[in-house]
Amino acid sequence: MSNSLSLYHLTRPSSLNENAPLLIMMHGYGSDENDLFSFASELPKELFIISVRAPYPMQPYGNAWYAINFDEDKGKWNDKHQATESRDLIAQFIDEATSHYPVNKDNVTLLGFSQGCILSCAVALNYPDKIKNIVGLSGYIYHDILPENLENRDYSNLDFYCSHGTVDQVIPVDWARQTPVFLKSLNIKHKYSEFPVGHGVAPQNFYEFKTWLSERI
Repeated sequence: MSNSLSLYHLTRPSSLNENAPLLIMMHGYGSDENDLFSFASELPKELFIISVRAPYPMQPYGNAWYAINFDEDKGKWNDKHQATESRDLIAQFIDEATSHYPVNKDNVTLLGFSQGCILSCAVALNYPDKIKNIVGLSGYIYHDILPENLENRDYSNLDFYCSHGTVDQVIPVDWARQTPVFLKSLNIKHKYSEFPVGHGVAPQNFYEFKTWLSERI
């Protein structure tokens, strides 16, 4: 556990002493760094795993990457300013972590759930040179925090695994179904899966992304 970097986080060391592939986990709205960290013991031993806490504390507990106003007429309204700040903070944290820990800066995977997924995708599309793989669970592409001129950028190194529950009551599956269409339009490597669950990660979902990730580290 370390607080010397810009985001509070938990770590699980790699079985490798140096140049380990790095996996950074980002939790969802209202959760914390312990949530996804429960996956850590089941993931490949070579991975150096960091699970980060989002910067905005919520009441009475939990944290957010950005505020969401659930009372807006047009459905959920995202605080774009906070989302942009968190996006750039994660990019900064990646630089800090790759210089601070014995990891390979050219083999970085982001794993995000819900709001963490939304930001994982945004970080990869804004800073593709920092990221190799993205595991995006139960989220969607938030276009307002993506760069302009997407089609002029080099995304050839990126590879996405995205999944969603078909009965997700928090983020509609229709939003998630736009992700593979969007990624294909930019010729970005990707896999998209759906599972018959709500806003969560089914066991089959976990094993599928674990296998996908194991083949890429």
